[in-house]
Amino acid sequence: MAPTGSPQDSSQDSPSGSPLRLAIFGITGRMGQSLISAMREGSQFELCGALASAASGRLGQDAAAQGPPSGVTVGVDSAAALARCDVAVDFSLAAGVAAHAGACAAARVPLLVGATGFDAATRAELERAARLIPVLIAPNTSVGVAVLRKLIAVAASSLGPAYAVEIAEAHHKMKRDAPSGTALSLGEVLAATRGRPASDIGYTVVRSGDIVGEHTVTFANADERLEITHRVTDRKTFARGALQAAAWLIGRPAGLYGMHDVLGL
Repeated sequence: MAPTGSPQDSSQDSPSGSPLRLAIFGITGRMGQSLISAMREGSQFELCGALASAASGRLGQDAAAQGPPSGVTVGVDSAAALARCDVAVDFSLAAGVAAHAGACAAARVPLLVGATGFDAATRAELERAARLIPVLIAPNTSVGVAVLRKLIAVAASSLGPAYAVEIAEAHHKMKRDAPSGTALSLGEVLAATRGRPASDIGYTVVRSGDIVGEHTVTFANADERLEITHRVTDRKTFARGALQAAAWLIGRPAGLYGMHDVLGL
C-alpha cells in the first residue's frame, strides 16, 4: 500500500483554482447519472468525459439524461476524454474495467473503480495499473459502509469464533452480481479478522423492486445476537462518497487504495 497522507483530505483543488475535471466510465447507468446529480449540488468537479460502451444507444447525446444539459456528449474515446481530466471513476460493467484501467494508466490519470463483479484477470490488470497511477477499488463508495467495515472487524475480533457470522444483503432486481461486491468485501474483512476461511460465512441475498442497498452482519451464539446494519435510500449517497474519494485520490502516489484510506480508518 502506498502512503496515504492525511485522511479525509477531499477538498483538493487544481493549482489554478479551477474545478477538478472528472471522467465517468458508465455514464448512462444509474450511478453515472447519480454522479451528475451529485456534482450539481456544488462539488468542486466538472464533467470532462462521459464514456459508454460502443453499443450504447445514447452515444452522441448529452451526458445528462435528465435536468440541465451537462455540455458533454456521451462517447467511447477514452484517450481523448482522459487527456483533459484530473481523475476518472468507473461505474461501468465488469467486462470493461480492465480496458479502462489500461487507458487510465496510459494517460496517467488516477482511477476510482466502483464497478463490481470483475474477475481475477481484471483484478490483476488493476494491480498492474496501480504501479503507474493511484487506483482506488471501492465495491461500495458510501462513507457509512467504510465505517461498517471497521465496526464488524472490531466485533469479530472481540466476540471470537464462538459466534457464527451471517451476512444478509438486499438490492434492486436489476443488480447482476449476487452476493454483491459489498457483501463479499465484508466477508473478506470478517475472514481476515477471524483467521478463518471465507467459506465459513453465510450469505443471504434478496433482489427485489428498487432497493438501493441494505447490508446486515449478524453475530450469534446460543445466548445472544448482535446485528450491525447499513441502509441506503438514495444512490446519491454512493455518488457523494465517490466524489469525495476521487478528490482525495488526485496527487496520491501510485498504488492500491480503498475507502478506508480516504477516511483514515
